[in-house]
Amino acid sequence: MGNQHSNMAHKDRQTHHYGRQEEEYHLEIPDMVDERFKVEGRLGAGSFGVLHEGVNVETNQPIAIKLEPGNCRVQQLQDEYKIYRLLGGAAGFPNVYYYGHKGGYNIMVMDLLGPNLDELFDLCNRQFSQKTVAMLAKRMLRLLQVVHDVGLIYRDVKPDNFLIGRPKSDTANALFMIDFGMSKPYRDEKTGAHIPFRERGCISGTARYMSLNAHEGGEQSRRDDLESLGYVLLYLLRGSLPWQGVKEANQEAKYERIEELKRKTSIAQLCAGFTVEFSIYLHYVRKLKFDEDPDYAFCESLFDKALKRLDAQDDEEYDWMLINDGKGWEASERKKKEPLMLTY
Repeated sequence: MGNQHSNMAHKDRQTHHYGRQEEEYHLEIPDMVDERFKVEGRLGAGSFGVLHEGVNVETNQPIAIKLEPGNCRVQQLQDEYKIYRLLGGAAGFPNVYYYGHKGGYNIMVMDLLGPNLDELFDLCNRQFSQKTVAMLAKRMLRLLQVVHDVGLIYRDVKPDNFLIGRPKSDTANALFMIDFGMSKPYRDEKTGAHIPFRERGCISGTARYMSLNAHEGGEQSRRDDLESLGYVLLYLLRGSLPWQGVKEANQEAKYERIEELKRKTSIAQLCAGFTVEFSIYLHYVRKLKFDEDPDYAFCESLFDKALKRLDAQDDEEYDWMLINDGKGWEASERKKKEPLMLTY
Protein backbone atom coordinates (compact mmCIF):
# COMPACT_ATOMS: atom_id res chain seq x y z
CA MET A 1 0.00 0.00 0.00
CA GLY A 2 2.88 2.36 0.82
CA ASN A 3 3.91 2.54 -2.85
CA GLN A 4 0.43 2.94 -4.27
CA HIS A 5 0.29 6.74 -4.00
CA SER A 6 3.70 7.21 -5.60
CA ASN A 7 2.80 4.73 -8.33
CA MET A 8 -0.43 6.57 -9.05
CA ALA A 9 1.40 9.90 -9.15
CA HIS A 10 3.98 8.33 -11.43
CA LYS A 11 1.23 7.04 -13.71
CA ASP A 12 -0.51 10.41 -13.71
CA ARG A 13 2.67 12.10 -14.88
CA GLN A 14 2.97 9.61 -17.72
CA THR A 15 -0.47 10.02 -19.27
CA HIS A 16 -0.08 11.41 -22.79
CA HIS A 17 -2.62 13.38 -24.79
CA TYR A 18 -1.76 13.91 -28.43
CA GLY A 19 -3.53 13.78 -31.75
CA ARG A 20 -2.99 12.50 -35.26
CA GLN A 21 -5.26 14.20 -37.78
CA GLU A 22 -8.76 13.85 -36.20
CA GLU A 23 -7.76 11.00 -33.93
CA GLU A 24 -7.18 11.78 -30.25
CA TYR A 25 -5.43 9.46 -27.84
CA HIS A 26 -5.66 9.66 -24.05
CA LEU A 27 -3.54 6.70 -23.14
CA GLU A 28 -1.73 5.95 -19.94
CA ILE A 29 1.88 4.85 -20.30
CA PRO A 30 2.40 1.52 -18.50
CA ASP A 31 4.90 1.36 -15.62
CA MET A 32 6.24 -2.02 -16.72
CA VAL A 33 6.39 -3.93 -20.00
CA ASP A 34 6.63 -7.74 -20.10
CA GLU A 35 7.44 -7.75 -16.34
CA ARG A 36 11.10 -7.02 -17.23
CA PHE A 37 11.21 -3.51 -18.60
CA LYS A 38 10.59 -0.55 -16.31
CA VAL A 39 9.36 2.55 -18.16
CA GLU A 40 11.13 5.76 -17.16
CA GLY A 41 11.42 9.33 -18.53
CA ARG A 42 10.16 10.43 -21.92
CA LEU A 43 12.77 11.01 -24.62
CA GLY A 44 10.48 12.47 -27.25
CA ALA A 45 7.31 12.20 -29.31
CA GLY A 46 6.58 11.95 -32.99
CA SER A 47 3.72 11.17 -35.33
CA PHE A 48 3.92 7.49 -34.34
CA GLY A 49 3.55 8.01 -30.58
CA VAL A 50 6.14 8.35 -27.83
CA LEU A 51 9.63 7.17 -26.95
CA HIS A 52 10.69 6.52 -23.37
CA GLU A 53 13.89 5.42 -21.79
CA GLY A 54 13.76 2.55 -19.36
CA VAL A 55 15.70 -0.21 -17.71
CA ASN A 56 15.70 -4.00 -17.83
CA VAL A 57 15.14 -4.75 -14.13
CA GLU A 58 16.74 -8.21 -14.49
CA THR A 59 20.03 -6.97 -15.97
CA ASN A 60 20.01 -3.23 -15.10
CA GLN A 61 20.60 -2.51 -18.81
CA PRO A 62 19.30 0.88 -20.08
CA ILE A 63 16.77 0.49 -22.90
CA ALA A 64 14.55 2.52 -25.22
CA ILE A 65 10.80 1.84 -25.32
CA LYS A 66 8.82 2.89 -28.38
CA LEU A 67 5.04 3.11 -27.92
CA GLU A 68 2.52 3.45 -30.76
CA PRO A 69 -1.25 3.75 -30.13
CA GLY A 70 -2.83 0.44 -31.13
CA ASN A 71 -5.84 2.10 -32.74
CA CYS A 72 -4.03 4.65 -34.92
CA ARG A 73 -4.75 4.57 -38.65
CA VAL A 74 -1.21 4.05 -39.91
CA GLN A 75 0.68 1.49 -37.85
CA GLN A 76 4.41 1.14 -38.52
CA LEU A 77 5.88 -0.35 -35.37
CA GLN A 78 5.24 -4.02 -36.17
CA ASP A 79 6.77 -3.58 -39.64
CA GLU A 80 9.79 -1.88 -38.09
CA TYR A 81 10.12 -4.73 -35.58
CA LYS A 82 10.08 -7.26 -38.45
CA ILE A 83 12.87 -5.34 -40.20
CA TYR A 84 15.06 -5.37 -37.08
CA ARG A 85 14.43 -9.12 -36.83
CA LEU A 86 15.37 -9.49 -40.51
CA LEU A 87 18.63 -7.63 -39.84
CA GLY A 88 19.26 -10.21 -37.12
CA GLY A 89 21.27 -8.10 -34.71
CA ALA A 90 23.93 -7.24 -37.31
CA ALA A 91 26.61 -4.82 -36.08
CA GLY A 92 25.41 -1.23 -36.36
CA PHE A 93 21.72 -1.94 -35.75
CA PRO A 94 20.08 -1.84 -32.30
CA ASN A 95 19.02 -5.11 -30.73
CA VAL A 96 15.28 -5.48 -30.20
CA TYR A 97 14.26 -7.30 -27.03
CA TYR A 98 10.48 -7.30 -27.16
CA TYR A 99 7.45 -6.51 -29.29
CA GLY A 100 3.92 -6.74 -27.94
CA HIS A 101 0.84 -4.89 -26.74
CA LYS A 102 -0.15 -3.30 -23.44
CA GLY A 103 -2.46 -0.54 -22.27
CA GLY A 104 -3.71 0.22 -25.78
CA TYR A 105 -0.19 0.52 -27.19
CA ASN A 106 1.96 -1.47 -29.59
CA ILE A 107 5.32 -1.54 -27.81
CA MET A 108 8.88 -2.24 -28.96
CA VAL A 109 11.84 -2.43 -26.59
CA MET A 110 15.32 -1.91 -28.01
CA ASP A 111 18.85 -0.74 -27.21
CA LEU A 112 19.17 2.79 -25.87
CA LEU A 113 21.69 4.64 -28.05
CA GLY A 114 23.54 7.95 -27.87
CA PRO A 115 23.11 11.19 -29.85
CA ASN A 116 22.54 11.31 -33.60
CA LEU A 117 24.96 12.83 -36.12
CA ASP A 118 22.99 16.07 -36.38
CA GLU A 119 23.22 16.58 -32.61
CA LEU A 120 26.96 15.84 -32.65
CA PHE A 121 27.30 18.18 -35.65
CA ASP A 122 25.71 21.00 -33.61
CA LEU A 123 28.16 20.36 -30.77
CA CYS A 124 31.05 20.66 -33.27
CA ASN A 125 29.82 24.10 -34.48
CA ARG A 126 28.13 22.53 -37.52
CA GLN A 127 31.24 21.44 -39.37
CA PHE A 128 33.08 18.15 -39.39
CA SER A 129 36.63 17.62 -40.64
CA GLN A 130 37.20 15.71 -43.88
CA LYS A 131 38.79 12.94 -41.81
CA THR A 132 35.67 12.49 -39.67
CA VAL A 133 33.36 12.57 -42.72
CA ALA A 134 35.50 10.04 -44.63
CA MET A 135 35.47 7.66 -41.63
CA LEU A 136 31.70 8.10 -41.28
CA ALA A 137 31.21 7.55 -45.04
CA LYS A 138 32.85 4.11 -44.85
CA ARG A 139 30.63 3.03 -41.98
CA MET A 140 27.43 4.47 -43.43
CA LEU A 141 28.10 2.66 -46.69
CA ARG A 142 28.54 -0.63 -44.82
CA LEU A 143 25.26 -0.13 -42.96
CA LEU A 144 23.40 0.66 -46.18
CA GLN A 145 24.91 -2.42 -47.81
CA VAL A 146 23.60 -4.61 -44.95
CA VAL A 147 20.11 -3.14 -45.46
CA HIS A 148 20.33 -3.63 -49.24
CA ASP A 149 21.64 -7.18 -48.82
CA VAL A 150 18.49 -8.22 -46.92
CA GLY A 151 16.41 -6.93 -49.84
CA LEU A 152 15.41 -3.49 -48.55
CA ILE A 153 15.94 0.09 -49.62
CA TYR A 154 16.02 2.67 -46.83
CA ARG A 155 14.58 5.76 -48.61
CA ASP A 156 15.34 8.32 -45.90
CA VAL A 157 19.10 8.68 -45.47
CA LYS A 158 19.73 11.67 -43.18
CA PRO A 159 22.05 12.51 -40.26
CA ASP A 160 19.22 12.15 -37.70
CA ASN A 161 18.94 8.42 -38.45
CA PHE A 162 22.59 7.60 -37.68
CA LEU A 163 23.48 7.47 -33.98
CA ILE A 164 26.51 6.62 -31.93
CA GLY A 165 26.35 4.18 -29.03
CA ARG A 166 25.42 4.98 -25.47
CA PRO A 167 28.15 6.80 -23.48
CA LYS A 168 30.48 4.54 -21.49
CA SER A 169 29.13 1.44 -23.27
CA ASP A 170 31.25 -0.96 -25.35
CA THR A 171 29.81 0.64 -28.50
CA ALA A 172 30.14 4.30 -27.39
CA ASN A 173 31.68 5.38 -30.70
CA ALA A 174 30.24 2.75 -33.02
CA LEU A 175 27.79 4.01 -35.64
CA PHE A 176 24.20 2.74 -35.66
CA MET A 177 21.36 3.08 -38.14
CA ILE A 178 17.77 3.33 -36.94
CA ASP A 179 14.22 4.11 -38.03
CA PHE A 180 12.90 1.94 -40.86
CA GLY A 181 9.50 3.60 -41.24
CA MET A 182 10.20 4.50 -44.90
CA SER A 183 11.93 1.25 -45.92
CA LYS A 184 10.52 -1.13 -48.52
CA PRO A 185 11.60 -4.24 -50.44
CA TYR A 186 13.24 -3.70 -53.82
CA ARG A 187 13.01 -7.35 -54.86
CA ASP A 188 9.96 -9.52 -55.50
CA GLU A 189 9.59 -11.79 -52.46
CA LYS A 190 8.77 -14.87 -54.56
CA THR A 191 11.03 -14.50 -57.60
CA GLY A 192 13.84 -12.34 -56.19
CA ALA A 193 13.57 -10.15 -59.30
CA HIS A 194 14.30 -6.45 -58.95
CA ILE A 195 11.17 -4.28 -58.84
CA PRO A 196 10.48 -2.50 -62.15
CA PHE A 197 11.01 1.21 -62.58
CA ARG A 198 7.86 3.26 -62.71
CA GLU A 199 6.87 6.87 -62.45
CA ARG A 200 5.20 6.68 -59.07
CA GLY A 201 4.14 10.31 -58.87
CA CYS A 202 4.40 10.44 -55.07
CA ILE A 203 7.51 11.74 -53.35
CA SER A 204 9.00 10.12 -50.24
CA GLY A 205 12.03 11.09 -48.20
CA THR A 206 13.59 14.26 -46.81
CA ALA A 207 13.85 16.96 -49.50
CA ARG A 208 17.30 18.20 -48.42
CA TYR A 209 18.93 14.81 -49.08
CA MET A 210 16.57 13.35 -51.68
CA SER A 211 17.99 11.98 -54.95
CA LEU A 212 17.12 13.74 -58.22
CA ASN A 213 15.08 10.70 -59.27
CA ALA A 214 13.11 10.79 -56.00
CA HIS A 215 12.27 14.46 -56.62
CA GLU A 216 10.58 13.40 -59.86
CA GLY A 217 8.51 10.79 -58.02
CA GLY A 218 10.36 7.90 -59.67
CA GLU A 219 10.49 4.47 -58.05
CA GLN A 220 13.53 4.39 -55.78
CA SER A 221 16.25 1.75 -55.64
CA ARG A 222 19.67 1.26 -54.05
CA ARG A 223 21.21 4.05 -56.12
CA ASP A 224 18.87 6.61 -54.50
CA ASP A 225 20.06 5.67 -51.00
CA LEU A 226 23.66 6.11 -52.12
CA GLU A 227 22.98 9.48 -53.78
CA SER A 228 21.24 10.69 -50.62
CA LEU A 229 24.29 9.60 -48.64
CA GLY A 230 26.43 11.81 -50.90
CA TYR A 231 24.34 14.86 -49.97
CA VAL A 232 24.56 13.96 -46.27
CA LEU A 233 28.36 13.78 -46.49
CA LEU A 234 28.55 17.17 -48.21
CA TYR A 235 26.19 18.70 -45.65
CA LEU A 236 28.51 17.48 -42.88
CA LEU A 237 31.57 18.87 -44.70
CA ARG A 238 30.10 22.22 -45.69
CA GLY A 239 27.81 22.98 -42.77
CA SER A 240 24.87 23.46 -45.14
CA LEU A 241 23.75 22.73 -48.70
CA PRO A 242 22.95 25.38 -51.36
CA TRP A 243 19.27 24.38 -51.42
CA GLN A 244 18.68 24.81 -47.68
CA GLY A 245 16.42 27.56 -46.35
CA VAL A 246 14.11 27.65 -49.39
CA LYS A 247 10.83 29.42 -48.64
CA GLU A 248 7.84 28.92 -50.92
CA ALA A 249 4.06 29.25 -50.63
CA ASN A 250 3.50 25.50 -50.28
CA GLN A 251 5.39 22.25 -49.94
CA GLU A 252 5.06 21.29 -53.61
CA ALA A 253 6.61 24.59 -54.72
CA LYS A 254 9.33 24.22 -52.09
CA TYR A 255 10.26 20.72 -53.29
CA GLU A 256 10.34 21.93 -56.90
CA ARG A 257 12.63 24.83 -55.98
CA ILE A 258 14.94 22.50 -54.04
CA GLU A 259 15.12 20.15 -57.03
CA GLU A 260 15.87 23.08 -59.35
CA LEU A 261 18.75 24.26 -57.13
CA LYS A 262 20.03 20.69 -56.78
CA ARG A 263 20.15 20.29 -60.57
CA LYS A 264 21.71 23.72 -61.11
CA THR A 265 24.51 23.21 -58.56
CA SER A 266 27.34 21.30 -60.25
CA ILE A 267 29.18 18.51 -58.44
CA ALA A 268 32.36 20.59 -58.81
CA GLN A 269 30.68 23.49 -56.97
CA LEU A 270 29.32 21.20 -54.26
CA CYS A 271 32.68 19.54 -53.63
CA ALA A 272 34.96 22.58 -54.04
CA GLY A 273 37.72 22.61 -51.43
CA PHE A 274 37.44 18.92 -50.51
CA THR A 275 39.46 15.91 -51.60
CA VAL A 276 38.52 14.70 -55.09
CA GLU A 277 37.07 11.42 -53.80
CA PHE A 278 33.86 13.11 -52.61
CA SER A 279 33.28 14.35 -56.16
CA ILE A 280 34.12 10.95 -57.69
CA TYR A 281 31.62 9.29 -55.32
CA LEU A 282 28.76 11.60 -56.30
CA HIS A 283 29.51 11.21 -60.03
CA TYR A 284 29.54 7.41 -59.61
CA VAL A 285 26.24 7.08 -57.72
CA ARG A 286 24.39 9.50 -60.02
CA LYS A 287 25.38 7.36 -63.03
CA LEU A 288 24.11 4.07 -61.56
CA LYS A 289 21.25 2.45 -63.46
CA PHE A 290 17.97 1.80 -61.65
CA ASP A 291 18.54 -1.94 -61.02
CA GLU A 292 22.36 -1.93 -61.09
CA ASP A 293 24.28 -3.58 -58.25
CA PRO A 294 26.33 -0.80 -56.63
CA ASP A 295 30.04 -1.48 -56.14
CA TYR A 296 30.17 -0.84 -52.39
CA ALA A 297 33.83 -1.89 -52.13
CA PHE A 298 34.78 0.70 -54.77
CA CYS A 299 32.81 3.38 -52.91
CA GLU A 300 34.45 2.50 -49.60
CA SER A 301 37.90 2.48 -51.22
CA LEU A 302 37.33 6.09 -52.32
CA PHE A 303 37.14 7.17 -48.69
CA ASP A 304 40.24 5.14 -47.81
CA LYS A 305 41.99 7.09 -50.58
CA ALA A 306 40.60 10.35 -49.18
CA LEU A 307 42.05 9.51 -45.75
CA LYS A 308 45.41 8.69 -47.31
CA ARG A 309 45.36 11.97 -49.25
CA LEU A 310 44.61 13.80 -45.98
CA ASP A 311 47.52 11.95 -44.33
CA ALA A 312 45.01 10.62 -41.79
CA GLN A 313 44.39 7.20 -40.26
CA ASP A 314 41.03 5.51 -39.81
CA ASP A 315 41.56 5.48 -36.04
CA GLU A 316 37.92 6.08 -35.02
CA GLU A 317 38.93 9.38 -33.40
CA TYR A 318 36.02 11.59 -34.45
CA ASP A 319 35.72 15.36 -34.07
CA TRP A 320 33.13 15.06 -31.28
CA MET A 321 35.67 13.15 -29.14
CA LEU A 322 38.12 16.06 -29.27
CA ILE A 323 35.90 19.03 -28.33
CA ASN A 324 35.76 20.59 -24.84
CA ASP A 325 39.56 20.44 -24.45
CA GLY A 326 39.61 16.76 -25.29
CA LYS A 327 36.83 15.81 -22.84
CA GLY A 328 34.50 15.06 -25.75
CA TRP A 329 30.84 15.72 -26.48
CA GLU A 330 29.63 14.43 -23.10
CA ALA A 331 31.14 17.50 -21.41
CA SER A 332 28.97 19.83 -23.54
CA GLU A 333 26.03 21.72 -22.13
CA ARG A 334 23.50 19.83 -24.20
CA LYS A 335 20.14 21.25 -25.04
CA LYS A 336 17.55 18.53 -24.75
CA LYS A 337 16.85 17.87 -28.38
CA GLU A 338 14.03 15.62 -29.53
CA PRO A 339 14.08 13.08 -30.95
CA LEU A 340 16.74 10.42 -30.48
CA MET A 341 14.88 7.64 -32.27
CA LEU A 342 11.74 9.07 -33.75
CA THR A 343 9.86 8.96 -37.03
CA TYR A 344 8.23 12.18 -38.11
